[in-house]
Amino acid sequence: MNLTIENILLVGSLLLLISIFAGKTSYKFGVPTLLLFLGIGMLAGSDGIGGIRFDDPKLAQFIGIVSLNFILFSGGLDTNWKAVKPILREGIALSTLGVLLTAVSLGTFVYFVTDFTIYESLLLGSIVSSTDAAAVFSILRSKSLALRTNLRPTLELESGSNDPMAYVLTIAFLTLVINQDKSFLSIIPLFLQQMIFGGILGIAFGVASKYIINKIKLDFEGLYPVLVIALMFITFSATDFVGGNGFLSIYICAVYLGNQDLIHKKTILKMFDGLAWLMQIVLFLTLGLLVFPSEIIPYMGIGLLISLFLILVARPIGVFISLMFFKMKMKRRFYISWVGLRGAVPIVFATYPLLAGIDKAHMIFNIVFFISVTSILIQGTTLSIVAKWLGVGLPETQKKFTDTDLLLTENPKAEMKELIISKECFAVDKKIIELGFPKNAIIAMIKRGESYIIPNGLTKVEAEDTLIVLADKPEIFDEVYKTLTK
Repeated sequence: MNLTIENILLVGSLLLLISIFAGKTSYKFGVPTLLLFLGIGMLAGSDGIGGIRFDDPKLAQFIGIVSLNFILFSGGLDTNWKAVKPILREGIALSTLGVLLTAVSLGTFVYFVTDFTIYESLLLGSIVSSTDAAAVFSILRSKSLALRTNLRPTLELESGSNDPMAYVLTIAFLTLVINQDKSFLSIIPLFLQQMIFGGILGIAFGVASKYIINKIKLDFEGLYPVLVIALMFITFSATDFVGGNGFLSIYICAVYLGNQDLIHKKTILKMFDGLAWLMQIVLFLTLGLLVFPSEIIPYMGIGLLISLFLILVARPIGVFISLMFFKMKMKRRFYISWVGLRGAVPIVFATYPLLAGIDKAHMIFNIVFFISVTSILIQGTTLSIVAKWLGVGLPETQKKFTDTDLLLTENPKAEMKELIISKECFAVDKKIIELGFPKNAIIAMIKRGESYIIPNGLTKVEAEDTLIVLADKPEIFDEVYKTLTK
């Protein structure tokens, strides 16, 4: 079946609907949702019952890059800086040195067990060297897995920030495969350029985006998420245009924005949470359609061997060596090494050799696809079991919630007070966004004279206003008083 303009929306919407219903019931059977999306795509493909013919790596790569923008940006927005700050060094070590060691150790193994050249082997190792943000975010959050002592923020920070390193290594070794005359040292300037430009521009675009979001006054609340989407793509494409790493840039930009006071922040977060899920479904369906299961079968043996080496040897080598300078219990190191989930990102990166037209591109793509499937199937289904076995999980009653979790809930605040703003208050003539209001309190309404105003971040507080404030706990009002008076 070939997709036409007339039926593409029908087929696409039906696949989307099937994926949502399948995802709703998947965990009853212990199957990760993302694997279901991938399986539905494969069933709908040319080798499946759907018979849809899709063999366009360039389009798949474009869909993959767009989807990764949303997934990484959403993950960054949901990253709590207070939770991440204590483990920032560990996260950076895992996302840089850990990825490099994983790529090199796996590439060396591939070189000895296949007929690949050393650069082709290192290319394969680089493609699957990073943990997948979509897989880690969705599985940890959909399972509501509570972990001890900063384990969850460590895993989410690593998965959100290690794709740039894997991307740089993939492009670097692909260049060496194509240009055999170049030396390994020639990729170092590329690495430094990508990381430095990506980091600096990520912070710069984050600061600029906050200013634009809070200063521009749009007539409709629904336009603010659209504005943020535009800023996200500008951040990625502009960084890539000047030679920086766009994936690193948008993640840093999103982490910065997610920890700032923004106009209509709740609306923005909810919108990006939904878009991230949509993009995960679209990405996995697309990659499922792209693969031909009949072509994977000949590589299942070598694929399983490489996958097991990655899970049991290469990933632990990367984790244990990169964390050797930090104080951390051995059980936690073992758990971090187990949560080395591979998913859609390696498959997207595997399209680069296909488009470059190197000799073993199809073999690399099929092996990478098999590795991703086995990783989600083996590791994704056992996260809770291994956490319990190692004693790193928290009981249900001890689960902790981040500020973002609280912001996204619809539970009403427990306490309400009316606060009158005197002429001497610090808050007079200040916009609500400028007050630095406590996270667990909101100004639900402002009584001004005989009228009531439903405020937003741009609303100015005036003398003699009566603020109707809702807070989670009575003691939060002490922080509110300090904020308003200073």
